[in-house]
Amino acid sequence: MGIREHEKRDLVSRADQTPGLSSARTDDHVVQLWLRGKSENSRDAYVRDVSAFFAHAGIDLQHVKLEHLWVWDERLGRDGLAVSTRARKLAAVKSLLSFAHRIGYTDFNVGAAVSLPRIPDLLAQRILSEEELFRILSLDLPTRNRLLVRLFYASGARVSELVSLQWKHVSARTTSDHISGQITVIGKGEKARNVLLAESVWRDLQAWHAEELQAGFGQPSQPVFRSPRGSSLSRQQMWRIVKAAAREAGIDKDVSPHWLRHAHASHALDHGAPTHLVKETLGHKSLTTTSKYSHARPDDSSSNYLDI
Repeated sequence: MGIREHEKRDLVSRADQTPGLSSARTDDHVVQLWLRGKSENSRDAYVRDVSAFFAHAGIDLQHVKLEHLWVWDERLGRDGLAVSTRARKLAAVKSLLSFAHRIGYTDFNVGAAVSLPRIPDLLAQRILSEEELFRILSLDLPTRNRLLVRLFYASGARVSELVSLQWKHVSARTTSDHISGQITVIGKGEKARNVLLAESVWRDLQAWHAEELQAGFGQPSQPVFRSPRGSSLSRQQMWRIVKAAAREAGIDKDVSPHWLRHAHASHALDHGAPTHLVKETLGHKSLTTTSKYSHARPDDSSSNYLDI
């Protein structure tokens, strides 16, 4: 089941158009059906991971044996991949094997016998202090980049959520004593949630919108964070902006946008934000996830507990 680059793109694009489960007659059909249950943001990564496995094993889906998974995992370890990366790649293959067995395409689910590597809890090492955040947020960055960094921290959004953020997802919220706003982000499982913004961040967002309108952009269906060509910044571009800002602030750590999400959760909880409120703001599925950092109120947000 060696999948070439153009075939990978075809698998992703056809995932929403594939027929029912009983029609699965080839490996490619099974992969297409399997991808239908995955979020759009995850499909490319899943295809890359399972393609790498089958390219290494040199077999088709119906002939996968336990030994193939063991040998591949050992190879990933020899390649020096992080435990979390190995676990992600193995989890993708295990998921496909489980799906293939569930729809009757394979006789056995050999992936069920393979345990994922234990991932060490490195969360504490990936949380920036408030002093470090202040140094980053105080930088004299270009308007777009400064807002991007501030919004990552203020909203606790994932990279994919800000990549897909458009101006139609930005709206004002007026109360009797102040004017602020919110963004609507599309999270995992295509679930939308509203995130209230601190007044200072809302003012920055409105100032950036005014600049964009003057430059001929800023229309409802256009990205909030665009490249010079007008398309949305990619995940990689956003990562580079955040990493460059951290370096400029003198922070000798491998900072990524997700670190700002961790910082949002940690700092908000430190300042007394209720755990359930942080959960709703960040879009966590369960309180267990949020509690590692330490009924949603529609007029409150953990963003209000940050010093920003």
